[in-house]
Amino acid sequence: MHYKAFQAQADLMAPVRLMADLAGGALAMGPPWLRTAPGLSHLAAGWEMIGRAGLTHARPPYGFDTVMVEGRETAVSEVAVVSTPFGDLVNFRKEGAPEQPRVLLVAPLSGHFATLLRGTVATLLPENDVYITDWRNAREAPLAAGTFGFDEYVEHVIAFMEAIGPGAHLVGVCQPCAHALAAVALMAEDDNPATPLSMTLMAGPVDTRINPTKVNDLATANPITWFDRNLIAVVPDRYPGAGRRVYPGFVQLTAFMAMNPGRHVDAHIDMFTHLAVGRFDEAQTAKTFYDEYFAVLDLAAEFYLETVNRVFQRHLLPKGELEWRGRKVDPAAIRRTALFTVEGERDDICSVGQTVAAHQLCTGVRANRKRHHLQAGVGHYGVFSGRKWSSQIYPLLRNLILSTS
Repeated sequence: MHYKAFQAQADLMAPVRLMADLAGGALAMGPPWLRTAPGLSHLAAGWEMIGRAGLTHARPPYGFDTVMVEGRETAVSEVAVVSTPFGDLVNFRKEGAPEQPRVLLVAPLSGHFATLLRGTVATLLPENDVYITDWRNAREAPLAAGTFGFDEYVEHVIAFMEAIGPGAHLVGVCQPCAHALAAVALMAEDDNPATPLSMTLMAGPVDTRINPTKVNDLATANPITWFDRNLIAVVPDRYPGAGRRVYPGFVQLTAFMAMNPGRHVDAHIDMFTHLAVGRFDEAQTAKTFYDEYFAVLDLAAEFYLETVNRVFQRHLLPKGELEWRGRKVDPAAIRRTALFTVEGERDDICSVGQTVAAHQLCTGVRANRKRHHLQAGVGHYGVFSGRKWSSQIYPLLRNLILSTS
């Protein structure tokens, strides 16, 4: 029912936002002084804020047209190597680039599109042949496509690694670290030729019993039946996935913003002020962030509920009780894959200790093929995005990839 209420509110606001965009556009077409004139500048800023007051459910562009490779500007194209109703394996193909290490970036499926890792890709791209799990909005998947749960996510990771081929590397970011670890464990046990040479897990919930965060507390505050009853909705009739049960992206976004509402209110007040006084470059920084932040996708209900239940409530992986399609997942089976874990000192979503726990599970990996890095002075997103990711964390990852290729 709440999905229909959200959709009704969005439909009601659509013409208001359109009128605000048209009014702001008309003002922008006038002479430059008009937009910064006293009174009019505040009016224009208000119109723009109204026009921006909504969510989008379409994936933003990655925006990589060219990249510098060995001092030469190289054209980049996005190629879907594998496509399923729930996600694509996208390769950022570089025209004429030399052979480089192949890296699968396993993106989170937690209410935002994989483009949230744009900064991660930008750092990796010059020196690596980058692939990414480009998850689709579940409300676009017809019921005939079947279910997509924890097991299907793991299955996709395995299939994507197989499509990339032997000799590649895996980098799991945030939420899917447990899923990625399970996939590699199964591949190793099967002696799959496509088992990655290295596995990097970054700020992910391998064992959430360690230093629980507010996110972890919320996940364990109620039984899984409460999440099913209160957070799951049905896709409205207008979409291809009509009738599919989903965890709506707008619900997840609301939960994220509720963790620190003051910061988001202050950011929008600052954005309005910058627009009103003509500091458009400063406003653009916030606009770019919120364009991505307000692009949301729905998760298949089974994936959301099973992940909450298996990873955050029952802790099946660290307890040695996780199963995939009735088969026990054994991280000790991983022997030839090097392991690198990364955590952020100030991470309040996935706290210190939760990711490095993978080392205790991967007992088959020799000590000289394991490494952990605790990045000082960064929160959750700073582990895989921003200056310290590119200047301090990535060099360590690059060394690992090169030494194991």
